Amino acid sequence: MSAVTPAAAAASRHEGPLVLSHLIEWLAKDGVISPMEAKRTLARCAQAESRQAPLVRLANVAMTRERDGKPLDLEMLTQWLAGRAGLAYLRIDPIKVDVGKVADTMSAAYAERHKVLPVQVTPNEVVVATAEPFLTDWIAEVERQSRRSVRRVVSNPTDIQRYTAEFFALAKSVRAAQKAGGSAGGASFEQLVELGKTNKQLDANDQSVVQVVDWLWQYAFDQRASDIHLEPRRDQGMIRFRIDGVLHPAYQMPMGVLNAMVARIKLLGRMDVVEKRRPLDGRIKTRNMRGDEVEMRLSTLPTAFGEKMVMRIFDPDTAVKDLDALGFAPHDAERWEKLVTRPHGIILVTGPTGSGKTTTLYSTLKRIATEEVNVSTVEDPIEMIEPSFNQTQVQTQLDFGFTEGLRALMRQDPDIIMVGEIRDLATAEMAVQAALTGHLVFSTLHTNDAPSAITRLMELGVPSYLITAVMLGVLAQRLVRTLCPNCKEPDESVTREKLAEFVKPWQINGSVRAYKPVGCVDCRMTGYMGRMGLYELLSITEAFKGQVTKEPNTAGLRRQAVVDGMRPLRLAGALRVAEGVTTIEEVLSATPPLE
Repeated sequence: MSAVTPAAAAASRHEGPLVLSHLIEWLAKDGVISPMEAKRTLARCAQAESRQAPLVRLANVAMTRERDGKPLDLEMLTQWLAGRAGLAYLRIDPIKVDVGKVADTMSAAYAERHKVLPVQVTPNEVVVATAEPFLTDWIAEVERQSRRSVRRVVSNPTDIQRYTAEFFALAKSVRAAQKAGGSAGGASFEQLVELGKTNKQLDANDQSVVQVVDWLWQYAFDQRASDIHLEPRRDQGMIRFRIDGVLHPAYQMPMGVLNAMVARIKLLGRMDVVEKRRPLDGRIKTRNMRGDEVEMRLSTLPTAFGEKMVMRIFDPDTAVKDLDALGFAPHDAERWEKLVTRPHGIILVTGPTGSGKTTTLYSTLKRIATEEVNVSTVEDPIEMIEPSFNQTQVQTQLDFGFTEGLRALMRQDPDIIMVGEIRDLATAEMAVQAALTGHLVFSTLHTNDAPSAITRLMELGVPSYLITAVMLGVLAQRLVRTLCPNCKEPDESVTREKLAEFVKPWQINGSVRAYKPVGCVDCRMTGYMGRMGLYELLSITEAFKGQVTKEPNTAGLRRQAVVDGMRPLRLAGALRVAEGVTTIEEVLSATPPLE
């Protein structure tokens, strides 16, 4: 936006609510819009009365910025207004707001009447977002009531209206839950008996608890969370969201309310609500704000201060992503497509927990699961329900493991089999037998890279001649955060020579368009938004089979795999850095070094 002109000084002395005609006049004086555009906007707005906030009305009429012709949206107008009023601009990030303290600062009715919203409370200061920077009659009262100084920031009126409703409704539900008996904690290793106090437990079906759980899920979906953690602590329960692989504190909850929330979710997930001494698993299917079905896998764990729950959220679009959306480079996508269309053999996907193996497998199986083939899986647990698969879950308490599941699947006339994980020799031998008898078998292993999967199978006890007979390929993968497209800036320090240092003896060909993270409101000032896969695809060729001896040399296997077309994980990452998708730091932290 343009620098504040002398006319801005006059505007800053303006008192009272915002007036549409004044805003249009100030925009023109600041050179943000042309005099002609100001005249047109004033005429358009005069034609129709509206109860919308003046800034929202101006955003809706789609004025264009004079210097570049871009449409002025609500955020641009809010930033300009903040500069006009001499205040800081803030895009409200709900994850960074302590809702409990917000509700303690003022009532919902007071916030709505003055169109303000507390967004941060410290021992000495309360930060209040406002869309009416020239209304100040409320400041003295808030300072007196809160016994803190008020610092104002300007936020857009739509966000203030939305979060005022959400924050105060949530705080009301939590208070109601506490009043209904939520002060009673759960079983803890440090249980304290307080004489003279009731120990009434909050019911899982209490309406306030239902509302808090509903809020939690919609909030997590809105924030693009992949996991929700409900964690009992000594004094307070902690709710954290994992977003783009990083955990963010989202809310602190009284322990009694947190316990009631866990009980409510266990009830919905058809889990044993009474059993808190051992880990339990469950699943829930619900809908997000767009109406799409969302599946969540539940897991509980007894801890020192009570029962901890983690909910893994599965994106409804995950199972239909194409290879490009997953992060496959054209070089690997073509080779992977050839592998997965083979009639029989074993294909392995390797990587640590949380590296995207399940997403890759489901996405691949979804595309090859036509009506002409029978796709059957045995998993622990079933990650996502997919109607085009026949899915079976391991149940160890019934002595039904991967080996028994595979043995049973073999009598079900399968064409394609997916085994959740090869953990022992018995499962490996059954997978080999399935491949030898004409089935295409997919499975996962936990290894650092693709060639190590071969030596891992041999360590389990699979003979080398069977490995060479059935193995088709191994895909190793990692996930890295991708740069936020809204704020990334070119990074001139990353040159072709610098990238080559990290991937010796490989060379980086072509142009390098590296970017660096900056941070903006859309990415929560992290500089990153979303994640993508890095892949290392090993295709088993005749030359590679010759290297698989009784005592294979991993370095020799890796050299042969490279000759056959495999690109190491770190090289795949470096190429993504050169394309401006991620950063060197992300690649170095996620991939093993080249040997």
